[in-house]
Amino acid sequence: MKRTFAVIFVILAAAGLFVGLVHVVLVASHLSTPAATTVQGLTPRRLWALAADALALVGVIMGGVALSRFARGSGALFMRPGAIGALAAGLIAVVNGGLNLVLATGGPGSGNGVIGGAGAIVLGLIALTLGCVALARWRRTALGPERTA
Repeated sequence: MKRTFAVIFVILAAAGLFVGLVHVVLVASHLSTPAATTVQGLTPRRLWALAADALALVGVIMGGVALSRFARGSGALFMRPGAIGALAAGLIAVVNGGLNLVLATGGPGSGNGVIGGAGAIVLGLIALTLGCVALARWRRTALGPERTA
């Protein structure tokens, strides 16, 4: 029961942190005020932001899998490609999310995909962090204790 409560608490805390970071990105880019008229449906910019979000999520998953393989002690051969994939996906997502925010002319609800762009930046940075940590651990493991000087 305690473990279930802890897992639920961690998931809620992570979701709250994600929403807070997205809001910080929107405030920093001066796009936090909602649009006067709300655009419904999938616009090209929203689709662009959604694709960047999906790529960032793939990067987070790849980085998490690479780190979990390191923690289990198995699959060190596949840890490096996963870490590099997380780095590449995170970088592409951050750049696309940033471009989406730079080109946006309105806030949330304007059809420009600003919330998706901010989410892509946050998830992309998480993917970059996971990829860097996994790659650093892989290098430390690959070099061995005798060559780490």
